[in-house]
Amino acid sequence: MLISLSSAQQVAAIFKNGDVNTYTAFTFFIGTMAMMAAAAFFFMEMRNMEDKWRTSILVSGLITFIAAVHYYYMRDYYTETKESPTFFRYVDWMLTVPLMCVEFYLITKKAGAKIGLLWKLIFASVVMLVTGYFGEAVDRDNSVMWGVLSGLAYFYIAYLVWFGEVAKLAESAGPAVAKATRILAWFVLVGWAIYPLGYILGTPGGLFGVTFGGEESGAWMNVVYNIGDAVNKIGFGLVIYALAKSDSKA
Repeated sequence: MLISLSSAQQVAAIFKNGDVNTYTAFTFFIGTMAMMAAAAFFFMEMRNMEDKWRTSILVSGLITFIAAVHYYYMRDYYTETKESPTFFRYVDWMLTVPLMCVEFYLITKKAGAKIGLLWKLIFASVVMLVTGYFGEAVDRDNSVMWGVLSGLAYFYIAYLVWFGEVAKLAESAGPAVAKATRILAWFVLVGWAIYPLGYILGTPGGLFGVTFGGEESGAWMNVVYNIGDAVNKIGFGLVIYALAKSDSKA
């Protein structure tokens, strides 16, 4: 059984402490369950979709399933050590964020999206994550420089989905795809912005040289990341699911 009784008791015991670690451990637990439930939903709904949408729903299920597995291990790591599971989190993102970018390619493919667009999105997401990891875990003294590089890659993705190739292809693919793409673009612009906030909380100096939360900043960083992950990954999948259902009805 994936969620063991001892693990549940461990989380419950920590929750009684009433400090920042309480809320952090709880968000890890909720994140695990939410991602697992979402993955089960997407996988089960695949058989109810038209063939052209099954790959998109499959990718949504893979994103949340991969996240659920990583959250299970990150939760145990955090409850045991009280340290941020930075390495495991970035391994998760290296798998799931490019898959989220793949969704943009899949929903605009019928409008003529080329494989080059897919590689642009994947490359930008990998650059964003690798530079973010270096700033947060490898070269923390130069976290501002790495953060800027990561931010440039992020804004390039945002440009593509708001004004670039993704946006133009979505408009030509029909109103349903255009609407879904615009909602996903809001996820990128607003929802993904929570990750730079977590990065600021978790690196030396905080924002403009101000450190937030002292020694507790790392714990709050994980709360920010956990909430952002649940909203973004599950929300991404639900938008794709709604698009597939509306297109099928039409």
